[in-house]
Amino acid sequence: MSTMMPSQRSGQVLGTIHAAAQPVPRPRPKLTQKQKAAVIVRLLLAEGAPLELTRLPDEMQADLTEQIARMRRVDMDTLQDVAQDFIAELEGLGLSFPGGIDGALSLLDGYISNGAANRLRRQMGRDEGADPWQRLSRLELAKLLGVLEQESIEVGAVMLSKLPVPQSAELLSKLPGERARRIAYAMSLTGSVAPDTVARIGQSLISELDAQPLRAFEESPAERVGAILNYSAAMTREDVLQSLLEADASFAESVRKELFTFADIPSKLHPSDVPRVLRVLAQNILITALAAPSSAGDQAAAEFLLTNMSQRMATALREEMAEVGAIRAKDGEEAMNGVIAAIRECESAAEITLLREDD
Repeated sequence: MSTMMPSQRSGQVLGTIHAAAQPVPRPRPKLTQKQKAAVIVRLLLAEGAPLELTRLPDEMQADLTEQIARMRRVDMDTLQDVAQDFIAELEGLGLSFPGGIDGALSLLDGYISNGAANRLRRQMGRDEGADPWQRLSRLELAKLLGVLEQESIEVGAVMLSKLPVPQSAELLSKLPGERARRIAYAMSLTGSVAPDTVARIGQSLISELDAQPLRAFEESPAERVGAILNYSAAMTREDVLQSLLEADASFAESVRKELFTFADIPSKLHPSDVPRVLRVLAQNILITALAAPSSAGDQAAAEFLLTNMSQRMATALREEMAEVGAIRAKDGEEAMNGVIAAIRECESAAEITLLREDD
């Protein structure tokens, strides 16, 4: 029989329990690269960091999602090890590349020819991994609208269903009412369209856009002629417009819409934008432009400018205009063109927005 006293046995039991409660060092699990990636993504999402996972290939997105679904808990020591490894890799990174032909083309935009870029895009379109809808979503709204106006109602419905919602909403608002309603209704019938059919439609649209011949000029012929006539003498401008009207009335009307002369200022410049334009104008040019008009349209434009500036400034300008005396027609036209140039300068700098016919 044991000769140990009760107090001694009690102390031995407590010692055993205390020893059992001490943390026993455990080997940390060795994570794979995919598991580490899942840990980092989970950590960043928990911190609310923005992640652009959609830029990854679909296969990689699927692998990452499956890996996250398989994982359960990660202890704090392992989390710190993975985070430290990730930070070390970031700090050792000297340069990164966009990855893929599409990213490379975006990076080199403006540095390689359009012909080379289009050839690479066509080649990229033939690759199995290429997503035509990602490319379509990055196109200018005008190009997408042109496609939407030419294609069938069914193709238009698929197109609006696949593009980002804000983009589709803006495109739909620019379509004629009847066509917009037909496409909106057709979208309700796209639920049964197979994914491979949607992909083929997207690839067909990309091929059609890539097959379009390159344009030597960004602006349309009407825009280019209108820009030239804007800075031409009034007599020359009217003669050219009359000749165009006799040769091609439709083209002449398109050119006329592109014109922005001094007389057009009240219809194209918002009253609240007048002070912004005046700030970039030399005082002598402004006085000459306001005093020179002889036609009713030009006089109305001068009065529009005077009315929408400060009263003190308008009074001072009227006094100086009265002292100018006779102004040569050539000097007056140059000064009025200077005002138009100032308005265009403010528009290019995004300081003002010109009014359109719809406004």
